[in-house]
Amino acid sequence: MLHTHQLQPYFLFLSPHSHTVSFPFPSRTTTSHSPRFPVTSIRRGSSSLRFRNRGRASISNSVADGGTEHQKQPVNRAYPFHEIEPKWQRFWEHNRTFRTPDDDIDTTKPKYYVLDMFPYPSGAGLHVGHPLGYTATDILARFKRMQGYNVLHPMGWDAFGLPAEQYAIETGTHPKLTTVRNINRFRTQLKSLGFSYDWDREISTIEPDYYKWTQWIFLQLLKRGLAYQAEVPVNWCPALGTVLANEEVIDGVSERGGHPVIRKPMRQWMLKITAYADRLLEDLDDLDWPESVKEMQRNWIGRSEGAEMEFCILDSDGKDRDIKIIVYTTRPETIFGATYLVVAPEHPLLPSLVSIAQSKHVEDYVDLATRKSDLERTELQKEKTGVFTGCYAKNPANGEAIPIWVADYVLGGYGTGAIMAVPAHDSRDYDFAQKYDVPICWVVTPDGKSVDFGKAFNGEGIIVNSSNTLVGLDINGLSSKEAALTVIEWAEKSGKGKRKVNYKLRDWLFARQRYWGEPIPVIFMDDSGETVPLYETELPLILPELDDFSPTGTGEPPLSKAVSWVKTADSLSGRPATRETNTMPQWAGSCWYYLRFMDPHNSKELVGKAKERYWGPVDVYVGGAEHAVLHLLYARFWHKVLFDIGVVSTKEPFQCVINQGIILGEVQYMACRDQDGNLMSADSTDLLNERKLEIIPAEKVMKSGDSFVLKENPNIRLHARAHKMSKSRGNVVNPDDVVSEYGADSLRLYEMFMGPLRDSKTWSTSGIEGVHRFLGRTWRLIVGSPLSDGTFKDGTVSVDEEPTLEQLRCLHKCIAKVTEEIEGTRFNTGISAMMEFLNAAYKWDKHPRSVIEAFVLLLSPYAPHMAEELWSRLGHRKSLAYVPFPKANPTYLKDSTVVLPVQINGKTRGTIEVEETCSEEEAFVLASRDEKLSKYLDGQSVKKRIYVPGKILNVVLDRENSKVGVQ
Repeated sequence: MLHTHQLQPYFLFLSPHSHTVSFPFPSRTTTSHSPRFPVTSIRRGSSSLRFRNRGRASISNSVADGGTEHQKQPVNRAYPFHEIEPKWQRFWEHNRTFRTPDDDIDTTKPKYYVLDMFPYPSGAGLHVGHPLGYTATDILARFKRMQGYNVLHPMGWDAFGLPAEQYAIETGTHPKLTTVRNINRFRTQLKSLGFSYDWDREISTIEPDYYKWTQWIFLQLLKRGLAYQAEVPVNWCPALGTVLANEEVIDGVSERGGHPVIRKPMRQWMLKITAYADRLLEDLDDLDWPESVKEMQRNWIGRSEGAEMEFCILDSDGKDRDIKIIVYTTRPETIFGATYLVVAPEHPLLPSLVSIAQSKHVEDYVDLATRKSDLERTELQKEKTGVFTGCYAKNPANGEAIPIWVADYVLGGYGTGAIMAVPAHDSRDYDFAQKYDVPICWVVTPDGKSVDFGKAFNGEGIIVNSSNTLVGLDINGLSSKEAALTVIEWAEKSGKGKRKVNYKLRDWLFARQRYWGEPIPVIFMDDSGETVPLYETELPLILPELDDFSPTGTGEPPLSKAVSWVKTADSLSGRPATRETNTMPQWAGSCWYYLRFMDPHNSKELVGKAKERYWGPVDVYVGGAEHAVLHLLYARFWHKVLFDIGVVSTKEPFQCVINQGIILGEVQYMACRDQDGNLMSADSTDLLNERKLEIIPAEKVMKSGDSFVLKENPNIRLHARAHKMSKSRGNVVNPDDVVSEYGADSLRLYEMFMGPLRDSKTWSTSGIEGVHRFLGRTWRLIVGSPLSDGTFKDGTVSVDEEPTLEQLRCLHKCIAKVTEEIEGTRFNTGISAMMEFLNAAYKWDKHPRSVIEAFVLLLSPYAPHMAEELWSRLGHRKSLAYVPFPKANPTYLKDSTVVLPVQINGKTRGTIEVEETCSEEEAFVLASRDEKLSKYLDGQSVKKRIYVPGKILNVVLDRENSKVGVQ
């Protein structure tokens, strides 16, 4: 288990309570200055701790008493965040403010388990896109703590993986060293942003105490026949020396490094996820997930109902051979329209189907197909290709000989690896038939409509041209659904086929030919080849140390080089054996980590039953949409297996999933140069690709209508576009730099204010400057203006007075809005509500303490460092982390004001906002103070006033006794 860094020795005071510490602060009646105690100051960096002479310690109540290097406030800082933030981060860490009790938790309280998809600790560290989701979950965690929930909000590391191993190969550095270094950097960055993680629960998938239980789960899968070995075609990358998932292969090369990838049969461990296909599909309906994510999982599982049909292979004389091809079809009613068959390049019968004349063509085509991923092969937009095998099969419905082709758009792992092609009623087959001049036969017509012979008709209708009395099948005139049932019934009676439910989902390839992964806990007996699982008492099977991580070049994994580790003996019989040298894929450790967070220090069980029953399932799970299918599907599969064996008590691991959007880099403005080097307008993407691009600095750009143009030459229109952050584009924004210049609270607040959490957004430096100013205004409203030397007085400028009705209404409307928007994860509009409150508060003459305290609590989930500092300045001795979140009083939410028209001598001159119960005198006083109306009333003698409550105030002036004024 990874541990956080030890605290510096001057942190000697620790309250026995996780979220409380004694503060020698002034009483709550003190408004500006703290009383001075005899102290000994110990300063470090930008904060200070004060120790009373008798040894009792406290966080200093004043930011201004830090080190001398911070005595003057730099002009670009709206408030002293550079002192506040390190101070409170150290306080939280030392007091373990956000620790969730492990054994002594009060289970009568409601629970809230909010989890981030834990990160892979890359060498690049965080960029500003990462904190988007982390800030959202932190706001929810802080909010729920303040509402009285037991909150579980942990963080850990998905630390095994290919990037670390590749870096190790390139540099000779052991992957554990680089991984731990990267983890330390990530942890430091996360702590600098003030996230309220329970660091006592930190886990890492590379630690033996963790992957012991990953190996244990594998053994349970093996016991139940859900883990098995098979010879399967895989995406083999010789350069990386590993098998790649389909998603890791793009255009025939590896996503990482761009190395060539080929299809190659290899012995692999497989997990039988298909056994859970129906449950994975059915249980989606009960989940609070984005509908798009659920639909992606449904499509990936791909359940369909149809039939398997047998086609007999013909010899060169047209006679039946003793070979049959089985095809799967979802449209059995179209069998009379099947004019050719297609087999996958990896179909096991293909070698026996190829004629001598076609063998070279087929061999070349198959070789080309091995260089494509499954995703590339099945892409709908790509042009379909294929080669005739030289062989024919007999259509079982009409007895006609139809050609057999090999084509890469058919996959060996889906269905039977062969299809019957019906070009008249399948667009893909139609395009293929047109290209290769294969016959097309229409057997379905639209109800009451004529057939368009220029394209395939994919819909249902009435069956035609589909009768053969010799085999006893006549479906002419039937609807598509009736015909499909009839064909299946005929096929089962005649032995030509059977009803079949099929899935696109394939079993999970669960082995990688790499070093940096979890060892698979099985051995193979040398004398018999028998596969023997390790005993559970032998776990963890620890990954051996290796100096050479490079691929062997033979297909053997790098672990085969650890000879003394590989050669072993069966612990029961003592017979010699060989360890499995493949390792588990990176997905393994991330399939169940949410369970370990519930009980991270349990050495006897994966998770204790009582803790799992209390904390499960995860209430809110936040992460990128790129994990919508595989990670979530694999985790659900393992969870259901664990449910079946009694380890967990819920059917699903994650009740609610939220996909945060992407933060794009700042907008780049681009123009082109012509052949003479002159700038020219960039009006289209095509033009941009043809000409040399040039990025124009933002200060040289201005908006003109809907376009951006050069300031110096508005005739030159610019192409404006924001790109995903990447090193290659040079548009990555490092959060460390933002925190240094604006503070962590500004970064947190800005990322939430940019727009809806689920939407993609564009980074803007001017935007973060805006929220930084908001925090500065908040600071000055509550603390007061800075002194001449740039420092601030202790305490606040709030007053111990009862708030007015107007102030209470303003506050409670803000409470209601912020509460509603946090609960709905509409954080940007919650910030807007606080900004509106601040604008209103600046118009008040006095700021009652009770109103200001409530506002500070509202702000705290978003900007926790500032809120903690303001809370302490308001005289509180404990952290606000567990102080009850304000509740809106419905009494103050009613809008009891009306807009009252004001007439002067019968002519409407303006309006004023008044209470419904406002008296005539109160209305007149408000009108007299109104900036617009006062110019008509100042110095004037009033003859009479006509007042209709809630309707109108008419002031009739005495012209004879009035001074000359504005008429």
